[in-house]
Amino acid sequence: MKPHPRLAAHLQRELSDWRLWATRALVIVAAAAAGLTVVGFTWLTELALHQFFRLQIAIWWAPLLWTPFVTATVVWITRRWFAGAAGSGIPQVMAALDSKVDEQQRGLFVSLRLTIAKVLLTSWGLLAGLSLGREGPSVQIAAGVMAAAARWLPRRSNVDVNGLLVAGGAAGIAAAFNAPLAGVMFAIEELARSPEHRSSGLLIAGIVLAGLIGVSIYGNHTYFGVIRVQSLGWHTLVPGLLVAVGAGLAGGLFSRLLIQSLGPGSPDMFSRFRQIHPVLFAAACGLIVAIIGIATQGATFGSGYAATRAMLEETQGAPVIYVLLKFIATWITAWSGVPAGIFAPSLAIGAALGNDIALWTHYPQSATLIALGMAGFLAAVTQAPLTAFIIVMEMVDGHAMVLSLMACALVASGVSRMVSRPLYPSLASLQLRRLDPHEPVADRTPER
Repeated sequence: MKPHPRLAAHLQRELSDWRLWATRALVIVAAAAAGLTVVGFTWLTELALHQFFRLQIAIWWAPLLWTPFVTATVVWITRRWFAGAAGSGIPQVMAALDSKVDEQQRGLFVSLRLTIAKVLLTSWGLLAGLSLGREGPSVQIAAGVMAAAARWLPRRSNVDVNGLLVAGGAAGIAAAFNAPLAGVMFAIEELARSPEHRSSGLLIAGIVLAGLIGVSIYGNHTYFGVIRVQSLGWHTLVPGLLVAVGAGLAGGLFSRLLIQSLGPGSPDMFSRFRQIHPVLFAAACGLIVAIIGIATQGATFGSGYAATRAMLEETQGAPVIYVLLKFIATWITAWSGVPAGIFAPSLAIGAALGNDIALWTHYPQSATLIALGMAGFLAAVTQAPLTAFIIVMEMVDGHAMVLSLMACALVASGVSRMVSRPLYPSLASLQLRRLDPHEPVADRTPER
């Protein structure tokens, strides 16, 4: 039986076009390298935080000296040599994708040099016990690895450097959270702005591969275990709605504070001091984080994974004031100017909020409201509800809560939009201002 002529012609084109296969091989290799880099970064950050807690347990007052010193040192190094590594990393990738940025300028936001700096400086921040996450930095780290492969793309390739940036940024989320589906959704919801970047099967394959790299090394486990949901009936409606609205308001306020405090020209005296003496301001921020951490017996130090898991497993509750103190510690950490993500601390804040509402309403399944709080607060801060609910669903293996997590994330994101502008596009516009410091920030918001 002879093959259909059109099928045979298609196969011939597929097999004879070396550029197609070279592009596929390059994307796969680059995605694997990005995934391995994020896995190594994850190991380094966990080691750094572990060493900090050893120091804090051995000498309770050590953070009062160590945390301000490291914060000031990291900010000084960042501002002097690696300005593009400051902050989360997601705004930098969004800025690099802006149509106004040319090839020479792209290195200001994403490069192998910044990838190395981001790995070391973010890990150093966790070694100081700062309230930060590694997931946002993983986006810039993986994007830098993928973008470096652009120089080997064949001419007239069907993938360009922007496609590699989108795939790299999403691969960072996939590998950091051990959640490939979340990485794909992050690419669609936050990074991709053109149809070819949203629909490229090759780029999606690269994102999934990076996530699978993490799964193969760390195992197919969930960060916070499995949430056992007995029943989600009408009795969940009122507590769940309280969580969604509360998370939306708190997350919107957090986003608004970050945009206001990190933006130039803020009228308050703290922002003026930060502009004139950024290193001293960073040391003061580090001292505040240390004081809060000591006051909470170490609960607010670091990313917050341990506290969140303890709440989910009901092995240890969080004090009611934990939400406020973790909120402040994370905001102060970001305001200091260190390379720092907010995903993990946002999950911890949301978890504590859900736990508090479960206690106030005497809701028997606190783990359910904790998971809803995680999805709601993260969705409110990022205003990316689909990414938020998928991240939480994959991290807690809460597939029985899919509809509830989605509804909570959508409501919280909607409430947040009434309080604050979208966080990452606003911060990306500040990154773009580095190209022309005299241009108004509001005029440079990236296309979405």
